Amino acid sequence: MPDKSLHADQHTLQGMVLAITGFACLSLGDGVVKSMAGQVPGTEIALIRYLFGAVGLTLAMLLWRGPRGFICPKPWLQMVRGAAVAGATFGFFMGVQYMPIANANAIQFTSPMIAAALSAVLLGERATRAVWIATVMAFAGVLIVLRPQVLMLGWPALYPLLAAFAMASLMIANRKAAGSAPLLELQFLVAAMAVPILVVIATALHRTGLPQFQLKMPSGFLLFKCAIVAVTGTASHWLIFMATQRASAAIVSPMMYVQLLVAISLGLLFFHSTPTPIMLLGASIIIAGGLYLGYAQRRPTPNGADNIEEVVSTALSAGTPD
Repeated sequence: MPDKSLHADQHTLQGMVLAITGFACLSLGDGVVKSMAGQVPGTEIALIRYLFGAVGLTLAMLLWRGPRGFICPKPWLQMVRGAAVAGATFGFFMGVQYMPIANANAIQFTSPMIAAALSAVLLGERATRAVWIATVMAFAGVLIVLRPQVLMLGWPALYPLLAAFAMASLMIANRKAAGSAPLLELQFLVAAMAVPILVVIATALHRTGLPQFQLKMPSGFLLFKCAIVAVTGTASHWLIFMATQRASAAIVSPMMYVQLLVAISLGLLFFHSTPTPIMLLGASIIIAGGLYLGYAQRRPTPNGADNIEEVVSTALSAGTPD
């Protein structure tokens, strides 16, 4: 008779490997975005990335689902998801153009805590003490990471924080949309909704005349790089989703911090960016808050806290908005 515990261990190991690969791929995409800094604005990169993503997912829908796959359940909710991912991508892609990838990633790790706190404040869901402790830790870490960045960069240093809030909103909207359509269709809908919103954002900011938002005709090589970001982003989220099918969110979620290790490595190897002790301190506090929240959500919670824990479970496995 096969050993069920051994089979479960194999599934858990597979989930961990898939999660590590998925989160590492996200940082590789971030590195490609960083390599385009100063060549085209982050708004243009975000638009082209999701345009490629929407086209690729349309072809996948036609191949696997056919015309019946092009439905739009809960249209307003899908629009909210599209707006959230557009804001998250805009903020994150602009952020990595101004600061080291590791710094932007560290701030992005506050998304799970923000999602849990927003669920309590906006949706009236009961938050546990762990949610508020982790949220305070997260923002203490953000202040430490951002302080030298704000002094050097000014308000552009706040882009990753905008991305974190938008990503948290996406996590909540994704939970509301769960089960309304198959995963492929939900991925297609969020990309399809994000494209027109990013067109509006990119065009409006271009018309301000500010140099950092001026759209340019991208070269073939830049289009190729944007396609790489689209492929790595889509593949990463599929890998992370597959990981959650083989292992619990409590196992998968700590793997997200592989992104920071890969981001630091990319910064050292390709962008001559050495993490400062202050950045590492802030990142450590943010990660400690995330790990504490992930541990707390595994324990039995008081009645009424289930919805918050569901947010946490989903949010801790999300990654960056590539």
